[in-house]
Amino acid sequence: MAHLRNIRRYAGVIVLTLMSVSGVESVLAVPKETSTEKAEHLRQQANPQLFNNWTFDKDQAGGVPKGFLAVASGDQPGGDWKVEAQSAAPSSPNVVLGASSCPACVELLVAQEFQYEYPELVVRIRQVADATSGQIGVVFGLKDPKNYYATVVDLSQKSIEVVRVIEGKESILGRAAIKSKPVEWHTLRVQRNTIISKDFVETFFDGSLALSVEDQTLGVGQVGILVRGQATARFDNFNASPLYSSRPLSAPAAY
Repeated sequence: MAHLRNIRRYAGVIVLTLMSVSGVESVLAVPKETSTEKAEHLRQQANPQLFNNWTFDKDQAGGVPKGFLAVASGDQPGGDWKVEAQSAAPSSPNVVLGASSCPACVELLVAQEFQYEYPELVVRIRQVADATSGQIGVVFGLKDPKNYYATVVDLSQKSIEVVRVIEGKESILGRAAIKSKPVEWHTLRVQRNTIISKDFVETFFDGSLALSVEDQTLGVGQVGILVRGQATARFDNFNASPLYSSRPLSAPAAY
């Protein structure tokens, strides 16, 4: 895992200097979103098709849900995604089951054909009762399987973190402890927001603000869900919507 050492901004690019645990320094140049590009991306967020609530209830059990693509972010692909029938789900009859079989595995399930600049993501998550390892969460700002943001929850360690992955190198932007409610299904909510020139990510767990971090390295991108490490988890009611659009205000997501 790499740690951020320095950020420098030049015309058109953001240069990240990363230091690995072995002391090796690496430099990554990330194309910076221009103000014109940002304005155009925000204009496109008025698309009503960006308001999505995936319940997976009409998908065929045993396969990947329609409109999603399963990809591996880590160097050791070893995961599986499938729709599973479960009558006790928040929205029955179906959920999505994600499984990752190795410590270095990072498995993504990405929604296709949708690009979000500042998304609000809400998903119900459940890990197996005896889970002692692995993390689960959501991805956003995804350019490809090697470049994205993620918010991941470790229920066994009662922690949450926001990470940025650039060219496959992960940097932790923030980490915090969480207090989970005594329920089988938890609620993870993530908002990527902006105020003037600051972009930030706020993460809520079971209805409480758990973590807020600033970063504006990546711009518009796809969204999805993930399992990381040796983990098996179920997902339901995955909701994605743009924070900025011309759509009238709607009711907040239920917790």
